[in-house]
Amino acid sequence: MMPSIAILAGGLATRLYPLTQTTPKSLIEVADKPFIAHQLALLERQGIRDVVICAGHLGEQIESFVGTGKQFGLSVQYSLDGHKLLGTGGAIQKALPLLTDNFFVMYGDSYLDIDFNSLYQHSLSSDRKNIMTIIKNKDNWDKSNIVFKEGTIICYDKIKKTPAMEYIDYGLSLLRKSAFADVPSQAHFDLAQLYQDLILKHQMLGHEVTQRFYEIGSATGLAETEKYLLNLRK
Repeated sequence: MMPSIAILAGGLATRLYPLTQTTPKSLIEVADKPFIAHQLALLERQGIRDVVICAGHLGEQIESFVGTGKQFGLSVQYSLDGHKLLGTGGAIQKALPLLTDNFFVMYGDSYLDIDFNSLYQHSLSSDRKNIMTIIKNKDNWDKSNIVFKEGTIICYDKIKKTPAMEYIDYGLSLLRKSAFADVPSQAHFDLAQLYQDLILKHQMLGHEVTQRFYEIGSATGLAETEKYLLNLRK
C-alpha cells in the first residue's frame, strides 16, 4: 500500500495578489477546475488513498471544497496552522500524527506528473529512507539549487548559489517521521532547513526525474500549467 501524502497549502501566495487575497492558491481555477481538484485526481491515479492537507491562509475554503475527499476517491484529513503560520517544516511536524510512518510531501501549487511508486520503491531499496526528487534544471524553470553527483546530493541551498548547481528540488519528497526527531515541537521552520540537515547527515537520497514540473506560484507558471492540463484532455 502506498504511503500517505501531505500537501503543503498554507502559504499566503503574495505573488498572485490580488487573485489570492480572498481565494487560496489551491482553489484558483485552472483548466476549468480548482487547481487542487487536478492534484487530487493525479494522486488517486498514482494509487495514493490517504491525504493530509496542511492549510493556513483561507484554509477553511479548501476544507469546504474538498471535504472528506470521497468525491476524489480519497480519504482527506486536515492539519491547520492556526493563528500563527508554522512555515513548511512546522506545518508538516504538526501533521505527523495523521501521517503514515513514511509519507510523501508535495506543495499545494505543484502538478508533478511522474511515477510516485518509483520513488517509493527507491526508498524500500535503501537504508536511507528520506528521498528528495530532483531534476536537471540548469536555471531553466527556476534557479538551480542542488549539486548532484553519482546518485548523491552533495549540496542543497536555496540562498547561496554556486556554478556547480545544475539541479533543482522537484517538489516531491518521501520522508520518515524520524527525520523530525531532533526538531523542537511547534517550531516555525522551513522544510528546506530540515532537508539541508538530512543531507549533511547523509540521511537524504536524491531521486532524479526527467519530466518537468508545473506550478501555479506565479502568473507565468499558472499559464504554463493551464496549457499543460488542457493538452492532457486532447
